[in-house]
Amino acid sequence: MSQSSLTSRIDFETRPDLYRHWTLSFDGPIAVLAMDVQEDGGLSSDYRLKLNSYDLGVDVELADALQRIRFEHPEVHAVVVRSGKERIFCAGANIFMLSGSSHALKVNFCKFTNETRLAIEDASAHSGLKFIAAVNGICAGGGYELALACDEIHMVDDGSAAVSLPETPLLGVLPGTGGLTRLVDKRKVRRDLADLFCTIVEGVKGRKAVEQGLVDKVHPTSRFLPAVMQRALELAKTSDRPTSGPGVTLGPLGGEVSDQGVRYSHVTLVVDRERRTGELTVRAPREPQPETVEAIVAAGDGYWPLRAFRELDAAVLHLRLNEPEVGTVVIRTEGDADAVLGVDRMLLTHADHWLVREITLFMKRTLKRLDLTARSFIALIEPGSCFAGSLFELALAADRSYMLDDPERPVSVALSGMNAGPLPMSNGLSRLQTRFLGKPDFVDELLAETEPFDAPAASDGELVTSAPDELDWDDEVRLAIEARAAFSPDALTGMEANLRFAGPETMETKIFGRLSAWQNWIFQRPNAVGERGALKAFGAAQGRPQFDWTRT
Repeated sequence: MSQSSLTSRIDFETRPDLYRHWTLSFDGPIAVLAMDVQEDGGLSSDYRLKLNSYDLGVDVELADALQRIRFEHPEVHAVVVRSGKERIFCAGANIFMLSGSSHALKVNFCKFTNETRLAIEDASAHSGLKFIAAVNGICAGGGYELALACDEIHMVDDGSAAVSLPETPLLGVLPGTGGLTRLVDKRKVRRDLADLFCTIVEGVKGRKAVEQGLVDKVHPTSRFLPAVMQRALELAKTSDRPTSGPGVTLGPLGGEVSDQGVRYSHVTLVVDRERRTGELTVRAPREPQPETVEAIVAAGDGYWPLRAFRELDAAVLHLRLNEPEVGTVVIRTEGDADAVLGVDRMLLTHADHWLVREITLFMKRTLKRLDLTARSFIALIEPGSCFAGSLFELALAADRSYMLDDPERPVSVALSGMNAGPLPMSNGLSRLQTRFLGKPDFVDELLAETEPFDAPAASDGELVTSAPDELDWDDEVRLAIEARAAFSPDALTGMEANLRFAGPETMETKIFGRLSAWQNWIFQRPNAVGERGALKAFGAAQGRPQFDWTRT
C-alpha cells in the first residue's frame, strides 16, 4: 500500500509476514490478534498513528487476518482481539488522517472499516468463531467500535481503562463504523444512557460500564488476561468447526494492474476514464471442477468459486479506491453456464462442510460489497454469457439488466438453489425476494423452474429490465450507459442506495443506509471539516472550533 492520496494505487492484498500493525498467533483452538500500530506506518507521512489509532492500511491487515483465520485455521474456534501496547487498546481512527483526507477517501475508509467489523459478526453468526475484545486501557471511538463488533468485551478494572465514543463532542462527527447502531441494537443499551455516553469525552470505566451494558465484564489487573483466555476456551467449546486442519492457504491473486484496469484469471476490470465507465467481466470455470468434498479441499484456493469471488472482491475494492471517477460499470459474464450450475450443486450438497460453508459465506460478503459500492451497475446478457445461479446474482445486484432477444443468437439465464437464500443481501433477504417484495409467491414459482429462461421467458418472469431485439440492442444499451454516466454522481449514489435495499431494516442496513449516510453528509459540513471545523481544530493552535449553530 502506498499513500492516502487517491492518485496513488491502494493495494488490498497482504499476508501475515508483511503485517506492520497486527500480530496473529495461535494457541490450540484460540487465535490472538494483537494490535500494535506502528506510528510511522501510515499510508501517508502526513500523520503519525499514535495510541494504536488506525488508517485504512491497519484495517486492510485486520481484514486479511480474519480471512486467514476462517480459511487457513479451521482448528481455531475463538479469537481474542487485544492490544500489543500497555494501557492502550485502540484510540480509533486517526484524526489527522481523517482531517487531511479527501471526502471520497473518508467515506470509503469508513465503508471498508464497517465491512470488516461486519465480517467479525458474520464469522460469529455463521462460522463457529467467537470473538472477545480484551480492553486493557484507552478504548475510544473506532477502537470501541472494534470491541463492539466482538461477542464479548472484557475490560481491565485498573481505575483508568475506559470505553468511549467521543466523536460528537470532540470532533463534530459521528462514530461512523457502527458504534451508535451497535449500542442500541446489538447491546441494547437504553437510549438515554447511550445519549449520555456519546456526549462524554472521557467515557465510562469499571463496573459502571458493566452496569450500563457497555462492556460484559471487568477484571482486576492481576486476573485480566488469564480470565480472558479462560473465557475464550469456554466459548471455543461451543464451535462446530473441525478440531484440526488442514486449512486452505490463501495465496496471492497475482493480478495484472495497468492504466486500463486489472486482470485476473477469472475476473477483468477495464476502465475508460474519458467516458467514466468500466467493464467488469467474470468468467465461468474452464477446467473440470471437483465432484467430491475431498477434491474441493485438495483444490484449495484454486477452486473456482473461491478464486473467482476473491478476484471479484479485489476488483470491486480497486474500483472503489483507485477509480473514483468511474461511475458506471457494465457487468458481463463469459463461459459455460452448466459449469457454474455444477459448482452451485456442489456448494449446496456439501453446505455443512466447514470449507464449503466458508466459501459460500465469502461469496455472500463479496456480493454485499458490490451492493454497497457507490457505482451504477448495468448487466448485459449477451451471446456467450453465463448468468446462471450464483453468477445470476450479479445481474440481480445490478441496477438494470439488458438481455438480447435474437433467435439467431439465443441467450438464456438460469436459476439455482444459490438464488434461494444462501447469498442474502444486507436486509436479510435474497436478491430475488427483494426484487419481488410485492409478490413473494412468485419467487417460489421462478425457483421451481428447472429449465433456463430465454429472453422472452426472462422478460415475462421479470428477471431482466429490458430485452431489446437485435435491431434495438446497440442503441438502447449505448443510450442507457451514456445517460447514466452523465447524471450527477451525488444524486445517483443517494438514489441507488435507497432503491437497492427494499424490505426489512436490519442492524446492517441501519449502519450503511442511515449511519453512513448521515456521516457522509456531516463529513462535508463546515462544522466538521471547515477551516474552523472540529476536525480541523483538533490538536491545532487555533483552539476551539467555530460552529454554525443552525439546526437543519
